[in-house]
Amino acid sequence: MTTATAGPAARPAETDALRRAMELAATDGLVLGPNPRVGCVLLDPDGVTIAEGYHRGAGTPHAEAVALANARAAVGPDALRGATAVVTLEPCAHTGRTGPCAQALLDAGIVRVVYAQPDPNPVATGGGALLRAAGVDVVAGVLEDEARALNPVWTRAMELGRPVVTWKVATSLDGRTGAADGTSRWITSAASRADAHRLRAACDTVLVGTGTVAADDPSLTVRDAARTGPQPLRAVMGRRDLPPSSRLAVPPHDGTETLHLRTHDPHEALDALWAADRRHVLLEGGATLAAAFWRAGLVDEVVAYVAPVLLGAGPDAVGDLGVTTITGAVRLDVVDVMVVAPSTDHPADQADAGPDETNVRLTLRPRKES
Repeated sequence: MTTATAGPAARPAETDALRRAMELAATDGLVLGPNPRVGCVLLDPDGVTIAEGYHRGAGTPHAEAVALANARAAVGPDALRGATAVVTLEPCAHTGRTGPCAQALLDAGIVRVVYAQPDPNPVATGGGALLRAAGVDVVAGVLEDEARALNPVWTRAMELGRPVVTWKVATSLDGRTGAADGTSRWITSAASRADAHRLRAACDTVLVGTGTVAADDPSLTVRDAARTGPQPLRAVMGRRDLPPSSRLAVPPHDGTETLHLRTHDPHEALDALWAADRRHVLLEGGATLAAAFWRAGLVDEVVAYVAPVLLGAGPDAVGDLGVTTITGAVRLDVVDVMVVAPSTDHPADQADAGPDETNVRLTLRPRKES
């Protein structure tokens, strides 16, 4: 990866245009789905902006296509001859729901392309090479780190070739997810639960096991206060049938989908979700499902809400990981620590007999072997 500075071949006007393209890419905020956020700015030979465009999500025109269309509408096609395209991501070289952007730039008469992040998608990459082979002056890796920050989950998913998995867990101080008598509701505070709904809203899939469905009958939807877009896909992993009356078996009024993954193999489950264009899975199942993903090496991030309470007994946060000695312990690096203080912003939660106390939210990632 390059550093977050302009490459030596980038001109000042192009670097400025690239920062503008990043602003455009972020226009609609977080956009979930199989496609990244991308922005494009077209410059004339003097470095003056001709037109701009950005991608609005899967199935819509790519940023380059939008910018080219805007330029033709504003100044006509001839103005693009000899122009420069500045893009946050390497122009694609494949035909999917839309045509290849690299070819569209060639057809428009673009003579120079400056882009930030090489495309990590093995299906779409190659646009830079295609443009160079056609005689276009190509400058790559300008402000690459800043561009990667636009699409951190998408980029990681492309590199992994599977959805990124975030395990969310709420526990007591001694690592219990419920009391011994089965009363497990509201270990954490209303403010923590509201924050967890915002976490759900940032993922395109919420995954639990059939055991959680039978025991808790969850809805796995994002509460209205945290909802900023479509509901995530509700996914259930396990071979047994869902109870016909369960909330996951009966679609809610907003048409939120439920996908039943009839397998006990986390790899198979993620393969199916990848094929369904899912890129970020929030793992919310119980100890058994969490342990299965840990043993398979498929947990990329942990978000743990810890409440200041001791239970002494009750279900564990995670099942058997096969660890028999301290040297085999699963070790994680703390990425972020946030104090979640009591809030009055969500009265529906406050009225539901939950604790009103300060919790701690930990964000962690598995430690990489050196």
